[in-house]
Amino acid sequence: MDIHYIKYQLRTLVGIHSPSGFCDAVTDYVKKEANRLGYEVHYTQKGGIYVTIKGINDSEAIGMASHLDTLGAMVRSINEDGTIRFTSIGGYMMSTINGAYCTLYTREDKSYKGTMLSKKASVHVYEDIHDYKLIEENMLIRVDEEASSKEDILKLGIEVGNFIGIDSMYRETESGFINSRHLDNKAGAAILLGLLEAIKRKGLVLTNTLQVIFTTYEEVGHGASYIPENIKTLIAVDMGAIGEDLSCKEQDVSICVKDSSGPYDYKLVSELLEIAKSKNLNYALDVYPHYGSDASAALKSGANIRAALIGPGIHASHGMERTHEKALEQTLLLLLGFLEKYKVN
Repeated sequence: MDIHYIKYQLRTLVGIHSPSGFCDAVTDYVKKEANRLGYEVHYTQKGGIYVTIKGINDSEAIGMASHLDTLGAMVRSINEDGTIRFTSIGGYMMSTINGAYCTLYTREDKSYKGTMLSKKASVHVYEDIHDYKLIEENMLIRVDEEASSKEDILKLGIEVGNFIGIDSMYRETESGFINSRHLDNKAGAAILLGLLEAIKRKGLVLTNTLQVIFTTYEEVGHGASYIPENIKTLIAVDMGAIGEDLSCKEQDVSICVKDSSGPYDYKLVSELLEIAKSKNLNYALDVYPHYGSDASAALKSGANIRAALIGPGIHASHGMERTHEKALEQTLLLLLGFLEKYKVN
Protein backbone atom coordinates (compact mmCIF):
# COMPACT_ATOMS: atom_id res chain seq x y z
CA MET A 1 0.00 0.00 0.00
CA ASP A 2 1.31 3.43 -0.96
CA ILE A 3 0.23 6.01 1.63
CA HIS A 4 2.16 8.70 -0.23
CA TYR A 5 0.02 8.08 -3.33
CA ILE A 6 -3.18 8.41 -1.28
CA LYS A 7 -2.00 11.62 0.39
CA TYR A 8 -1.01 13.07 -2.97
CA GLN A 9 -4.45 12.26 -4.37
CA LEU A 10 -6.17 13.73 -1.32
CA ARG A 11 -4.14 16.93 -1.54
CA THR A 12 -5.02 17.21 -5.24
CA LEU A 13 -8.71 16.42 -4.82
CA VAL A 14 -9.37 18.96 -2.06
CA GLY A 15 -7.77 21.58 -4.30
CA ILE A 16 -10.52 21.08 -6.88
CA HIS A 17 -13.78 22.80 -5.93
CA SER A 18 -16.73 20.43 -6.30
CA PRO A 19 -19.87 21.50 -4.46
CA SER A 20 -22.77 19.13 -5.16
CA GLY A 21 -23.93 19.69 -8.73
CA PHE A 22 -20.66 21.26 -9.89
CA CYS A 23 -18.31 18.30 -10.16
CA ASP A 24 -17.13 18.17 -13.77
CA ALA A 25 -13.59 19.33 -12.92
CA VAL A 26 -13.08 16.74 -10.20
CA THR A 27 -14.66 13.87 -12.14
CA ASP A 28 -12.46 14.76 -15.11
CA TYR A 29 -9.43 14.53 -12.85
CA VAL A 30 -10.45 11.17 -11.39
CA LYS A 31 -11.24 9.82 -14.86
CA LYS A 32 -7.80 10.83 -16.15
CA GLU A 33 -6.10 9.25 -13.13
CA ALA A 34 -8.07 6.02 -13.50
CA ASN A 35 -7.24 5.99 -17.23
CA ARG A 36 -3.57 6.51 -16.38
CA LEU A 37 -3.74 3.44 -14.16
CA GLY A 38 -5.16 1.49 -17.09
CA TYR A 39 -8.87 1.45 -16.23
CA GLU A 40 -11.88 2.25 -18.37
CA VAL A 41 -14.28 4.79 -16.84
CA HIS A 42 -18.04 5.07 -17.35
CA TYR A 43 -20.29 8.06 -16.64
CA THR A 44 -23.76 8.12 -15.13
CA GLN A 45 -26.41 10.54 -16.38
CA LYS A 46 -25.95 12.55 -13.17
CA GLY A 47 -22.25 13.06 -13.85
CA GLY A 48 -20.90 10.44 -11.50
CA ILE A 49 -18.30 7.95 -12.69
CA TYR A 50 -17.49 4.31 -12.06
CA VAL A 51 -14.66 1.97 -12.89
CA THR A 52 -15.52 -1.62 -13.78
CA ILE A 53 -12.93 -4.29 -12.99
CA LYS A 54 -14.30 -7.43 -14.61
CA GLY A 55 -14.34 -10.65 -12.63
CA ILE A 56 -15.32 -14.20 -13.53
CA ASN A 57 -18.75 -13.66 -11.95
CA ASP A 58 -20.23 -10.50 -13.44
CA SER A 59 -23.76 -11.05 -12.13
CA GLU A 60 -22.90 -10.60 -8.43
CA ALA A 61 -20.64 -7.57 -8.46
CA ILE A 62 -19.13 -5.82 -5.45
CA GLY A 63 -19.52 -2.07 -5.29
CA MET A 64 -17.34 0.38 -3.38
CA ALA A 65 -18.52 3.99 -3.44
CA SER A 66 -17.23 7.39 -2.37
CA HIS A 67 -18.58 10.82 -3.15
CA LEU A 68 -16.59 13.55 -4.83
CA ASP A 69 -19.08 16.32 -4.09
CA THR A 70 -18.60 18.56 -1.08
CA LEU A 71 -20.27 21.34 0.81
CA GLY A 72 -20.43 24.65 -1.00
CA ALA A 73 -22.82 27.43 -1.94
CA MET A 74 -24.66 29.11 -4.80
CA VAL A 75 -25.42 32.72 -5.61
CA ARG A 76 -28.95 33.40 -4.38
CA SER A 77 -29.10 37.11 -5.12
CA ILE A 78 -26.89 40.16 -5.56
CA ASN A 79 -27.11 42.94 -2.99
CA GLU A 80 -27.23 46.59 -4.04
CA ASP A 81 -23.77 47.22 -2.55
CA GLY A 82 -22.16 44.55 -4.74
CA THR A 83 -21.97 41.84 -2.10
CA ILE A 84 -23.49 38.42 -2.70
CA ARG A 85 -26.24 36.66 -0.82
CA PHE A 86 -25.70 32.91 -1.03
CA THR A 87 -27.64 29.74 -0.39
CA SER A 88 -25.76 26.84 1.15
CA ILE A 89 -25.22 23.50 -0.54
CA GLY A 90 -25.09 20.75 2.04
CA GLY A 91 -25.47 21.15 5.77
CA TYR A 92 -23.00 23.27 7.73
CA MET A 93 -22.97 25.87 10.46
CA MET A 94 -22.32 29.42 9.33
CA SER A 95 -19.73 29.81 12.09
CA THR A 96 -17.51 27.27 10.29
CA ILE A 97 -17.33 29.35 7.09
CA ASN A 98 -17.27 32.85 8.57
CA GLY A 99 -14.06 34.26 7.11
CA ALA A 100 -13.55 31.44 4.61
CA TYR A 101 -12.02 32.19 1.23
CA CYS A 102 -14.09 31.07 -1.73
CA THR A 103 -14.30 31.17 -5.52
CA LEU A 104 -17.37 32.09 -7.60
CA TYR A 105 -17.71 30.34 -10.98
CA THR A 106 -19.70 31.95 -13.80
CA ARG A 107 -21.38 30.18 -16.70
CA GLU A 108 -18.83 31.78 -19.03
CA ASP A 109 -16.01 29.85 -17.31
CA LYS A 110 -14.76 32.89 -15.43
CA SER A 111 -13.94 32.72 -11.74
CA TYR A 112 -13.66 35.35 -9.02
CA LYS A 113 -12.19 35.19 -5.54
CA GLY A 114 -14.15 36.23 -2.49
CA THR A 115 -14.61 35.86 1.25
CA MET A 116 -17.63 34.52 3.14
CA LEU A 117 -18.46 36.91 5.99
CA SER A 118 -21.03 37.97 8.52
CA LYS A 119 -22.89 41.13 7.52
CA LYS A 120 -21.49 42.60 10.73
CA ALA A 121 -17.84 41.77 10.15
CA SER A 122 -15.94 44.45 12.10
CA VAL A 123 -15.61 44.67 15.89
CA HIS A 124 -14.69 48.34 15.46
CA VAL A 125 -18.08 49.14 13.96
CA TYR A 126 -20.80 46.98 15.48
CA GLU A 127 -21.42 47.05 19.21
CA ASP A 128 -23.64 43.96 19.13
CA ILE A 129 -21.28 41.88 16.99
CA HIS A 130 -20.76 39.24 19.71
CA ASP A 131 -24.50 38.60 19.90
CA TYR A 132 -25.14 38.70 16.16
CA LYS A 133 -26.54 35.39 14.96
CA LEU A 134 -24.49 33.59 12.34
CA ILE A 135 -27.34 32.31 10.21
CA GLU A 136 -27.51 32.18 6.43
CA GLU A 137 -29.53 35.37 5.97
CA ASN A 138 -26.95 37.26 8.05
CA MET A 139 -24.05 36.22 5.81
CA LEU A 140 -22.64 37.58 2.56
CA ILE A 141 -19.77 37.14 0.13
CA ARG A 142 -17.35 40.01 -0.41
CA VAL A 143 -16.07 39.72 -3.99
CA ASP A 144 -12.42 40.63 -4.59
CA GLU A 145 -13.12 42.90 -7.53
CA GLU A 146 -13.63 46.66 -7.77
CA ALA A 147 -17.38 46.29 -7.65
CA SER A 148 -19.52 48.44 -5.37
CA SER A 149 -22.96 47.92 -6.88
CA LYS A 150 -25.24 45.22 -8.19
CA GLU A 151 -24.64 46.52 -11.72
CA ASP A 152 -20.86 46.16 -11.29
CA ILE A 153 -21.27 42.51 -10.25
CA LEU A 154 -23.58 41.72 -13.14
CA LYS A 155 -21.02 43.19 -15.57
CA LEU A 156 -18.52 40.63 -14.29
CA GLY A 157 -20.87 37.87 -15.42
CA ILE A 158 -21.82 36.85 -11.87
CA GLU A 159 -25.49 35.94 -11.64
CA VAL A 160 -28.01 33.92 -9.67
CA GLY A 161 -27.21 30.21 -9.83
CA ASN A 162 -23.43 30.52 -10.03
CA PHE A 163 -21.67 27.92 -7.92
CA ILE A 164 -19.33 28.83 -5.08
CA GLY A 165 -16.45 26.63 -3.95
CA ILE A 166 -15.06 27.01 -0.43
CA ASP A 167 -11.25 26.85 -0.17
CA SER A 168 -9.91 23.80 1.66
CA MET A 169 -6.96 25.27 3.63
CA TYR A 170 -5.22 21.89 3.32
CA ARG A 171 -2.31 21.23 5.69
CA GLU A 172 -0.24 18.18 6.59
CA THR A 173 1.83 17.86 9.76
CA GLU A 174 4.99 15.86 10.44
CA SER A 175 3.02 13.91 13.04
CA GLY A 176 0.76 12.50 10.33
CA PHE A 177 -2.31 14.68 10.80
CA ILE A 178 -4.15 16.13 7.82
CA ASN A 179 -6.20 19.29 8.32
CA SER A 180 -8.59 20.44 5.61
CA ARG A 181 -12.12 21.24 4.65
CA HIS A 182 -13.77 18.63 2.44
CA LEU A 183 -12.05 15.57 3.90
CA ASP A 184 -15.70 14.54 3.77
CA ASN A 185 -15.37 12.92 1.39
CA LYS A 186 -12.25 13.62 -0.63
CA ALA A 187 -10.49 11.32 1.86
CA GLY A 188 -12.76 8.44 0.86
CA ALA A 189 -12.26 9.19 -2.82
CA ALA A 190 -8.46 9.26 -2.37
CA ILE A 191 -8.67 5.88 -0.63
CA LEU A 192 -10.59 4.40 -3.56
CA LEU A 193 -7.97 5.75 -5.95
CA GLY A 194 -5.42 4.09 -3.67
CA LEU A 195 -7.41 0.86 -4.00
CA LEU A 196 -7.34 1.09 -7.80
CA GLU A 197 -3.60 1.74 -7.69
CA ALA A 198 -3.01 -1.23 -5.37
CA ILE A 199 -5.09 -3.62 -7.51
CA LYS A 200 -3.16 -2.60 -10.61
CA ARG A 201 0.23 -2.73 -8.92
CA LYS A 202 -0.43 -6.16 -7.34
CA GLY A 203 -2.01 -7.53 -10.51
CA LEU A 204 -5.05 -8.75 -8.58
CA VAL A 205 -7.62 -10.80 -10.46
CA LEU A 206 -11.01 -11.12 -8.78
CA THR A 207 -13.67 -13.82 -8.93
CA ASN A 208 -16.42 -11.19 -8.84
CA THR A 209 -16.64 -7.96 -10.81
CA LEU A 210 -15.73 -4.88 -8.78
CA GLN A 211 -17.43 -1.55 -9.46
CA VAL A 212 -15.57 1.42 -7.94
CA ILE A 213 -18.04 4.32 -7.88
CA PHE A 214 -17.51 8.05 -7.44
CA THR A 215 -20.77 9.93 -6.88
CA THR A 216 -21.54 13.64 -7.16
CA TYR A 217 -24.72 14.35 -5.15
CA GLU A 218 -24.20 12.63 -1.78
CA GLU A 219 -24.19 15.84 0.26
CA VAL A 220 -27.70 16.61 -0.93
CA GLY A 221 -29.04 13.10 -0.38
CA HIS A 222 -29.10 11.18 -3.67
CA GLY A 223 -25.49 10.35 -4.52
CA ALA A 224 -25.68 6.60 -5.17
CA SER A 225 -29.43 6.51 -5.83
CA TYR A 226 -28.32 4.86 -9.09
CA ILE A 227 -25.77 2.05 -9.08
CA PRO A 228 -25.04 -0.56 -11.76
CA GLU A 229 -27.67 -3.30 -11.54
CA ASN A 230 -25.20 -6.15 -11.17
CA ILE A 231 -24.03 -4.86 -7.76
CA LYS A 232 -25.21 -7.12 -4.94
CA THR A 233 -22.88 -5.87 -2.18
CA LEU A 234 -22.15 -2.17 -1.67
CA ILE A 235 -19.59 -0.70 0.72
CA ALA A 236 -19.76 3.08 1.05
CA VAL A 237 -16.39 4.60 1.92
CA ASP A 238 -17.07 7.83 3.76
CA MET A 239 -15.92 9.63 6.89
CA GLY A 240 -16.19 8.21 10.38
CA ALA A 241 -17.60 10.76 12.83
CA ILE A 242 -15.88 11.64 16.11
CA GLY A 243 -17.59 13.04 19.18
CA GLU A 244 -19.52 12.43 22.36
CA ASP A 245 -20.33 8.74 23.05
CA LEU A 246 -18.56 7.68 19.83
CA SER A 247 -15.50 5.43 19.91
CA CYS A 248 -13.91 6.42 16.58
CA LYS A 249 -10.59 8.28 16.61
CA GLU A 250 -8.65 10.01 13.84
CA GLN A 251 -6.33 7.02 13.52
CA ASP A 252 -9.17 4.50 13.08
CA VAL A 253 -11.25 2.99 10.36
CA SER A 254 -14.87 3.40 11.32
CA ILE A 255 -17.35 0.57 10.80
CA CYS A 256 -20.81 2.09 11.06
CA VAL A 257 -23.49 -0.29 12.38
CA LYS A 258 -26.42 2.16 12.04
CA ASP A 259 -27.07 5.68 10.79
CA SER A 260 -30.17 7.79 10.15
CA SER A 261 -31.31 5.36 7.46
CA GLY A 262 -31.26 2.42 9.87
CA PRO A 263 -28.98 -0.55 10.55
CA TYR A 264 -26.49 -1.72 7.95
CA ASP A 265 -26.44 -5.36 6.85
CA TYR A 266 -25.64 -7.47 9.91
CA LYS A 267 -23.72 -10.22 8.13
CA LEU A 268 -21.69 -7.77 6.03
CA VAL A 269 -20.82 -5.64 9.07
CA SER A 270 -19.83 -8.80 10.95
CA GLU A 271 -17.63 -9.86 8.05
CA LEU A 272 -15.86 -6.48 8.01
CA LEU A 273 -15.45 -6.62 11.79
CA GLU A 274 -13.82 -10.05 11.63
CA ILE A 275 -11.42 -8.87 8.92
CA ALA A 276 -10.48 -5.84 11.01
CA LYS A 277 -9.82 -8.06 14.03
CA SER A 278 -7.85 -10.67 12.09
CA LYS A 279 -5.59 -8.01 10.59
CA ASN A 280 -5.16 -6.14 13.89
CA LEU A 281 -6.53 -2.93 12.40
CA ASN A 282 -7.40 0.12 14.46
CA TYR A 283 -11.16 0.06 14.07
CA ALA A 284 -14.25 1.45 15.78
CA LEU A 285 -17.89 0.37 15.75
CA ASP A 286 -20.27 3.32 15.98
CA VAL A 287 -23.83 4.55 15.53
CA TYR A 288 -24.28 7.82 13.62
CA PRO A 289 -27.82 9.17 14.16
CA HIS A 290 -27.28 12.33 12.06
CA TYR A 291 -25.64 10.68 9.07
CA GLY A 292 -26.62 9.30 5.68
CA SER A 293 -24.35 7.74 3.05
CA ASP A 294 -24.20 6.67 -0.57
CA ALA A 295 -25.27 3.24 0.66
CA SER A 296 -28.31 4.85 2.31
CA ALA A 297 -29.24 6.51 -0.99
CA ALA A 298 -28.91 3.22 -2.87
CA LEU A 299 -31.11 1.38 -0.37
CA LYS A 300 -33.76 4.10 -0.39
CA SER A 301 -33.86 3.99 -4.19
CA GLY A 302 -34.77 0.29 -4.01
CA ALA A 303 -31.42 -1.35 -4.77
CA ASN A 304 -31.49 -5.07 -3.97
CA ILE A 305 -28.18 -5.07 -2.10
CA ARG A 306 -26.55 -5.71 1.21
CA ALA A 307 -24.81 -2.55 2.34
CA ALA A 308 -22.16 -1.31 4.74
CA LEU A 309 -20.42 1.96 5.59
CA ILE A 310 -16.77 2.33 6.56
CA GLY A 311 -14.26 5.15 6.45
CA PRO A 312 -11.45 7.10 8.10
CA GLY A 313 -12.13 8.85 11.40
CA ILE A 314 -12.56 12.59 10.80
CA HIS A 315 -12.85 15.20 13.53
CA ALA A 316 -15.08 18.31 13.22
CA SER A 317 -17.08 17.05 10.25
CA HIS A 318 -18.49 19.74 7.96
CA GLY A 319 -16.12 22.22 9.53
CA MET A 320 -12.35 22.52 9.67
CA GLU A 321 -11.85 18.78 9.54
CA ARG A 322 -8.88 16.68 10.61
CA THR A 323 -7.85 13.07 10.10
CA HIS A 324 -4.60 11.11 10.32
CA GLU A 325 -2.74 9.21 7.63
CA LYS A 326 -3.16 6.06 9.75
CA ALA A 327 -6.93 6.25 9.22
CA LEU A 328 -6.45 6.39 5.45
CA GLU A 329 -4.14 3.39 5.68
CA GLN A 330 -6.44 1.37 7.94
CA THR A 331 -9.45 1.98 5.69
CA LEU A 332 -7.61 0.80 2.58
CA LEU A 333 -6.30 -2.28 4.41
CA LEU A 334 -9.87 -3.18 5.40
CA LEU A 335 -11.04 -2.87 1.78
CA LEU A 336 -8.13 -4.98 0.52
CA GLY A 337 -8.83 -7.50 3.28
CA PHE A 338 -12.44 -7.73 2.16
CA LEU A 339 -11.35 -8.44 -1.42
CA GLU A 340 -8.98 -11.24 -0.39
CA LYS A 341 -11.70 -13.89 -0.48
CA TYR A 342 -12.49 -12.82 -4.04
CA LYS A 343 -8.91 -13.18 -5.29
CA VAL A 344 -8.19 -15.60 -8.11
CA ASN A 345 -4.39 -15.32 -7.75
